[in-house]
Amino acid sequence: MKVDYLIVGSGLSALVFGALMANSGKTVKILEAHEYPGGFGHTFTMAKKYKFNAQFHYVWDCGPGQLVDRVLKKLDLSKDVTFEQYDPDGFDHMRMPGYALDISSSPQTLIERLSTLFPNDRDRLAKFINEVEKTGAGLKKLAPPIKPIELLKHSGEVVCAVQYLNSTLQDVFDKFRLPQAAQTLLALQWLDFLLPPNQLSFYAWVALFRGYQAGAFYPTQHFEQVINSLVDTIESNGGSLLFNQEVTQFRLTGKTVTGVQATNRLTHQTEEFTGDTVICNIDPQRAAKMIGIEKFSSSVRRKLDYEYSASNYMVYCVVKDLNLQDYGFGKWNVSHTGHQDLNEAFAQMYDRNDFSNPSFAITTPTLLSNAGGDCPEDCQIVEFLTVANYDYFRTLRDTDRKAYNQKKQEILDSILDVVENYYVPDFRKHMVFHITGSPTTNERYCWCPNGNSYGSKLTPSNMGLGRLNYETSLKQFYFCNASSGYPGFAPTFWTGTLLYQHLSGDLILGND
Repeated sequence: MKVDYLIVGSGLSALVFGALMANSGKTVKILEAHEYPGGFGHTFTMAKKYKFNAQFHYVWDCGPGQLVDRVLKKLDLSKDVTFEQYDPDGFDHMRMPGYALDISSSPQTLIERLSTLFPNDRDRLAKFINEVEKTGAGLKKLAPPIKPIELLKHSGEVVCAVQYLNSTLQDVFDKFRLPQAAQTLLALQWLDFLLPPNQLSFYAWVALFRGYQAGAFYPTQHFEQVINSLVDTIESNGGSLLFNQEVTQFRLTGKTVTGVQATNRLTHQTEEFTGDTVICNIDPQRAAKMIGIEKFSSSVRRKLDYEYSASNYMVYCVVKDLNLQDYGFGKWNVSHTGHQDLNEAFAQMYDRNDFSNPSFAITTPTLLSNAGGDCPEDCQIVEFLTVANYDYFRTLRDTDRKAYNQKKQEILDSILDVVENYYVPDFRKHMVFHITGSPTTNERYCWCPNGNSYGSKLTPSNMGLGRLNYETSLKQFYFCNASSGYPGFAPTFWTGTLLYQHLSGDLILGND
């Protein structure tokens, strides 16, 4: 049966778009190659009693009146899908030998804490933080939907933001001559981008840093409920989500995309699906190659010429009879580095595949909500995340499976050595379960080319005016993906909602 919107892929932006369209009365069908919905937001169960979210750790823009809240209200989900706020006095704990900084929601408090650590650099640090605030305000005015009157009213902030169009975070650190240790503490969220300061777009860093300052959150009923609520909205409004359906071809009539061919991964049978409009949630580069890159306009082809983001290494871990709160963990994440220079830390791990002195993030989902359900009551979940090179792991896996497994174990041991030296002395004794994931795991289970974690690489060239958006130059065919919007929980809500607005004319987003 032909539907109004045929959606290829069930990542979060696609689910948001599909839920909004289904809620508005349109017919929606989603094809998903995986057995779970949600892309990187999906939840999986191990050992029949431990639940882990694939990649999401904490989110922003979920407070009253903020983006996610607006969308959930539109879907009548805001009373059921609620969020717990991280500690606003320190939602990110940055740790390195000799230094500790808790990132506060208050810019002034952050300035004071930095000034205590670096008293001779107080003025430079204050000017930097104030520039971040001003740039962030300007970026909000430049985000779609753009209101020209707002640009004029806030011209100072807009001009401030525009000057950093081609700047890396390192460029701005250097401009304000911040001490190296302060740079590292401020950029230790780099695991949220998997790029070091000398490659990361200043825009990307500002958007995330200020987003979390405005409120860092975790879903009360865990991410599984968020994904399931969006799916339920689609299905309760007559839509459908078909799993294990791998799209192998897009069907075109002239310049119009009319449908797709998909193969059922369980039965190996092929089937044709059609829609008045086709929404592409799979990687835009991959889709364009399937369609034929020559069929797109030259401007879209230029935007499709992006590098993929780096990938990551994950440890999903369960500890028993251990209260992590007794060891300094709580409603915050901990980011650790043994390096004074994050550019060097990245090069050591990503370029040289040397994890002997790892930089990594620690998140503790069971301390963020009292809802339970992810593990037995006498257990707690803790997860570790660091950067990893896809090409290296892919080669290892394909040529020497034993060496591949040994490398994953080597990284785990390095991380656990740090954990026991700095945080929980007898951590290993309490481990009752763990499983590791590499870049090839991401590729296999989340269908992301090269195991990329964030779609296109978040460099200045990818974050500027030439960034891909939902327009494809083909008729009745739109991109809706991290690479054609922005990666992360709130940004994918924004991506799906922006496309919904464009096609429906129903305005949800504001530009406050």
